[in-house]
This record gives sequence, structure tokens and C-alpha cells, in this order.
Amino acid sequence: MEHDRTQSLREAIGKYLKEEKLEGKLNEHKLIGMWQELMGPTIASRTARMFIKKKTLYVNMNSAPLKQELNMSKAKVLKLIHKKVGIDIIDDVKFL
Repeated sequence: MEHDRTQSLREAIGKYLKEEKLEGKLNEHKLIGMWQELMGPTIASRTARMFIKKKTLYVNMNSAPLKQELNMSKAKVLKLIHKKVGIDIIDDVKFL
């Protein structure tokens, strides 16, 4: 009897991304693309640049008071990111 080895396109793409070590980068882009949805339009409009390096999200802010407030709320921001994105792609966030 022949073993059924069919899989959905989603499963095949997921397997390929994992094998090629692209899954992490894709999730990083997903997180950056969701920034406005995660943080709201006010914070998003004052975000100048974002990047992820060594599991740390770096966020350049245009507003010093907002940057200070967000730095004091880092744990809350991380918890929100992990909850909404559903994966632990970052361990820390730094507001610059």
C-alpha cells in the first residue's frame, strides 16, 4: 500500500521556510508591518524607523516624551507583541 504524502500548500511553504531559515525573517517583517495595529496610530505616526537585531526590536521615535514613556512600559509592550503576533521573535525592545 502506498503511503499518502500529500500536504497543503501552506504546510509545504512553512516547511520550506523553516528549512531555509527564512521563517524568522518573515516573522520579523510581519511584526514590523503590524506596528500600527499593535501600538495605534499615535505611536505609529511618531515612529521613525524600526529594525530587529539579535532578537531585540529597536524603535526610533520622533518624540522624546513618548520615547521615555514607552521605555518605562517595555514589559507591557513586549507582552502585547507576544500576544498579538503569537510568536516569541523578540526578547527585548529598545526605544531610541
